[in-house]
Amino acid sequence: MLFAALFQVNLCWSQTDSLHLLDEVLVVDSRASERTPLTVSNLSKEEIDSRKGETSMSYIVEMEPSIVSSGENGKIGNTSFRLRGIDATRINVNINGITLNDAESQTVYWVNIPNLAGMAQSMQLQRGIGSSNGGTAAFGGALNIQTLNAPSIPHVQADMSLGSWNTRQFGFSASTGISSKGWAADIAYNSLASDGYVRNGFCDHQSLFSTVSHYGTWSLLKAIAIIGKQHTGITWDGAMAEELDLDPRYNGAGAFHDSFGNTYYYDNQSDNYNQRHYQIYYSLAISDEWSLKSAIDFTHGDGYYEEYHEENTMKKGIPESGDFITQKKMDNNAYTAFLSAHYSHKKIEFSLGETFLHYHGDHFGEVIWKQAPTKQFFDSNNTLHDEWYRNEGVKNDATSFLRASYAWNDKLSTYGDLQYRLVDYSIVGPDEDLTPMDFHEQYHFFNPKAGLSFLPQGSEGKHHLFAVAGISHREPARADIKDAIGMHDTVKAEALLDLETGYSFNSLKNKGIQLSVNGYAMLYEDQLTASGRLSPSGYALMENVDKSYRIGLELSANWNPKFLRNHLSLNGNLTASSNRILDYNYHYTDYFGNSQTQSLGNTNLSYSPSFVAAVTATGRIPIREKKPIEIQLMGKYVGEMYCDNTSRAETLQPAYFTLNGKISYQWNIGEARSIRAEIIVNNLLNNHYRLPAWTSDYYDLDGSCTVYRGFYQQPGTNFMVRIVLDC
Repeated sequence: MLFAALFQVNLCWSQTDSLHLLDEVLVVDSRASERTPLTVSNLSKEEIDSRKGETSMSYIVEMEPSIVSSGENGKIGNTSFRLRGIDATRINVNINGITLNDAESQTVYWVNIPNLAGMAQSMQLQRGIGSSNGGTAAFGGALNIQTLNAPSIPHVQADMSLGSWNTRQFGFSASTGISSKGWAADIAYNSLASDGYVRNGFCDHQSLFSTVSHYGTWSLLKAIAIIGKQHTGITWDGAMAEELDLDPRYNGAGAFHDSFGNTYYYDNQSDNYNQRHYQIYYSLAISDEWSLKSAIDFTHGDGYYEEYHEENTMKKGIPESGDFITQKKMDNNAYTAFLSAHYSHKKIEFSLGETFLHYHGDHFGEVIWKQAPTKQFFDSNNTLHDEWYRNEGVKNDATSFLRASYAWNDKLSTYGDLQYRLVDYSIVGPDEDLTPMDFHEQYHFFNPKAGLSFLPQGSEGKHHLFAVAGISHREPARADIKDAIGMHDTVKAEALLDLETGYSFNSLKNKGIQLSVNGYAMLYEDQLTASGRLSPSGYALMENVDKSYRIGLELSANWNPKFLRNHLSLNGNLTASSNRILDYNYHYTDYFGNSQTQSLGNTNLSYSPSFVAAVTATGRIPIREKKPIEIQLMGKYVGEMYCDNTSRAETLQPAYFTLNGKISYQWNIGEARSIRAEIIVNNLLNNHYRLPAWTSDYYDLDGSCTVYRGFYQQPGTNFMVRIVLDC
């Protein structure tokens, strides 16, 4: 259908819509269309640009339904988001259909590609299992990113921000436009530097996006390079409530003491990583009905954590006397190839394709400084061994899919999606505590989906009703396997049956109203859910639970009243859900080191609030030649949740509410030129709330348990001033 449209236009390089059709070919396989029975949110380039005052993708999508965004240091540094309570390792993030998730951790670290939104033309957030993609399973949702389209004429933009804690953000993008022979080149550079709110919460991030494209009459060739470099202070340890009560900006990472007990901090307790993506896409329309899309991607990453370890704080295999500085390093390469075919004729449309990923990653550690010599690090020649561990992971992931829809008439269509994944994953070598990480497993996953879509066209607007059911499976991540081996346990793949139904009504043009309601039931077997504990490198440690579910209702609404159409708009969403584990067995180690199990009955899934809501009010006040000042208020409510799976009062996290504000104004300074100024104030109510970091249980001789909690202190009121120049 999409390629057929290309034959129906006389392609002219000044016709932007025609060019966008060519660019949208890159994402047609991973995006849901109007008729696809999936639960989605779409963000246009204008909407993305309006949110780019946020420094992380996690907070750019924060106001979308069922999203809970969090950061260790406010919005600076390491951030993440959960979707329906589901963590980032289960959310497939892809760029133009190529997965961005790391093959082993199965997550996306937004710090590794700073300001990815500055490279985005559009985004689609799918909730639930989503449409089939290669790479990491869309086990809770998918974020599909389309990179910048080439404009029809040359364009330059500069984007500069200054804010609290000496935060500086700069972005620059430029395009040659499309030449008469169809060639275009685009570049975007972004940087972010900040001292951060908490101690040692600094960041120094840079990213570069570049692309060269050739637009043929019925073909598109595009070469893309995405390069990210980050240097970030370690803040994942959090702090206990008593420490934060004395100093809200306290962060104990890198602390050491002299012989008199004075506390000092190592000034390079940091996370450092370089990531490079090189992609080539080629799409071709063979006929009115058939088209092909192909892509290859090479991703290289290398980096390290640098940490100071005080005497007697090192683990097994490391000297127990003296202070040490270590670097835990990784070096990895991933190769991805994708090929798909698309057919569209009259009532039927289908796509079939194959993605293959090969990944190789080395994990190793080095001691770069020592205070005192120790025999364990010297060989017979009295030579210091800098490297104390090394293991490697190899992963092959082959994904095949067949997706089809059939329109019975103008209103009713059916949808089917079949995916098969073959995952072969092995790990060889010792971990940092010298525990052997020898592991090999092969997974075979069949993931079918089927649904109905009904689109009655009313005189007052568009109605859409849909229902879909699907099954998805997911292999454990490296951290899950590593933790299980250390506990002399096994970790299982997890399975999900997702049932979704929804209704939407769009009458923004006629009545200024857009409504949607979605119901979902996500039923799990062997779900891997956060235990509340953190690994030494800041990973959330997971545990399998036999039976669990997430059942919820999502409501969304946009209101732009006709009598105030140019002056006021409101939009908001609300999610109410129940997220439970059936017959949870709590495993712990008692005072004597013995493994114990306690049956707690039905409990709440960790980090899964029952209520999440967001509302945005936008007012426009004309002051000069009908050009308005735009004022926005954005409120976010996150209900109480538990920070582990026990539902104990000690692990209950209180609800919190944040209110942010933004004032913006745009001056036109000639044809196609403008300056936009923004003032962004976060946390207007100065709410000094804390987000959960970790939990830890200590059992005494008499069997009593003390629960320790770690938190990430969030900053009070803070600001950002932004200037955007377009020409």
